Amino acid sequence: MRGAIVLLGLLASLGLGADARGDNRPNILWIYLEDVSGWFSCYGETLIQTPHIDALAKEGVRFDRFYTPAGVCSATRSAIILGVMQTSLGVHNHRSGRADFRGQSMGPDYDDIRLPKGVKTLPELFRDAGYFTFNDTGKDDYNFRHDLDAMYSVRRPGTRWRLKPDDRPFFGQLQLRGGKLGRRAAKVVDRDIVPVPPYYPDTELVREEIAHHYDCLLHTDGQVGNIIAELKRDGLYDDTVIFLFSDHGYKLHRHKQFLYEGGIQMPLIVAGPGIEKGKTRRDLISGIDIAPASLALAGIPVPEFMEGLDFLSSRHVPRENVVAARDRCDYTIERIRALVTPRFKYLRNYLTDRSYMQPNYKDPWPVSQELRRLTAEGKLDQAQMAFFGPHKPAEELYDLRNDPHEIDNLADDPRFRSVLEEHRRQLQDWIRRTGDQGLTTELDAGLLATLKRWKDKCVNPEYDRVRHLLK
Repeated sequence: MRGAIVLLGLLASLGLGADARGDNRPNILWIYLEDVSGWFSCYGETLIQTPHIDALAKEGVRFDRFYTPAGVCSATRSAIILGVMQTSLGVHNHRSGRADFRGQSMGPDYDDIRLPKGVKTLPELFRDAGYFTFNDTGKDDYNFRHDLDAMYSVRRPGTRWRLKPDDRPFFGQLQLRGGKLGRRAAKVVDRDIVPVPPYYPDTELVREEIAHHYDCLLHTDGQVGNIIAELKRDGLYDDTVIFLFSDHGYKLHRHKQFLYEGGIQMPLIVAGPGIEKGKTRRDLISGIDIAPASLALAGIPVPEFMEGLDFLSSRHVPRENVVAARDRCDYTIERIRALVTPRFKYLRNYLTDRSYMQPNYKDPWPVSQELRRLTAEGKLDQAQMAFFGPHKPAEELYDLRNDPHEIDNLADDPRFRSVLEEHRRQLQDWIRRTGDQGLTTELDAGLLATLKRWKDKCVNPEYDRVRHLLK
């Protein structure tokens, strides 16, 4: 089989496309949403309507229990593009492995993270198999050294499949800004009627953040409609399997960067040739499953290094659990693991000496300042103080069926002792099996590179051992 892949790659390099090989493999298109919580009407949302995303769901399968590997973009994207948990390969710290950061060189001793021999990114595997590959907008955000020219046939924004030189199939990534649209999202949703979850105080600023995200989703739905219209106009829609999914939840506190449902339980829709229509699935799916499923649809062997599962296979056995990880985000050092089973979620907080709301990049936001003020003034209720207060427990256990907002921590409830112990055991088994590299402090090179980027914002004690090296 490897010989066949090499042959396909040789044919592609010679410019011999589908006509030369009789290639009828499907196109694979990822519509990758940034910072998008799945408040779409096909998922039961009633405040807004998202007709284009709803139509895609009717054309394929809507997955209701899809979990991303992390609550932040670079860790999630690193895991998804490899089909491997970021903690298994040491690519878990947000924005690590960067020789340059926003125009600033990290110098010769930066944390040069390289993949193990034989581990390749998904676009490279597709190119090796004769596919045309592209990444529209060019966003990669991977925490390891990678060669974009080896990954993508073209990297010009706006080109999509249009520069494909022949009839070979394509693997493409379309990145939509989603929750990062900012002022480009028209102000449509009435701020007075948006729902405010019980873990937030009901204030004008909180409502503004929530309503703005609804506005972003309306804009995103229109973009999805345009993409599908382009595929149909170019005669490609019927030959293309579309994966629509988000990297993590929207930007407000307790969602993005964290491992509660709002941070990692995201939308996933798959539609196209060979995919059942109008189906809903509630089995547990991990973000690392997307890569092997994409390969399998193209008839490309799934490499042994991938930890993900082909969840579209007729032989797929549903997962017993999914795991997500929170590690350093920007300059904020944290270590949390979440394990989700069909009914419960277990979270292990390793750094109990610091609060959830330790110094972080959101601090300058007006809503952040308001939340800190309300906390200091004692104006938050018990459910809200569980996150915004000064402490966090070592363990959390939630009954997702009866407590979807994850308010009632059952870890100390004797009635759930056996459930807690079983979930603790499953997480420990996963840690041992995968060799979780996030449970030890980052190497000096990584800490020093972070210090160079963020300087006096790096207040965690882990930085003390390298502060004297900062020039």
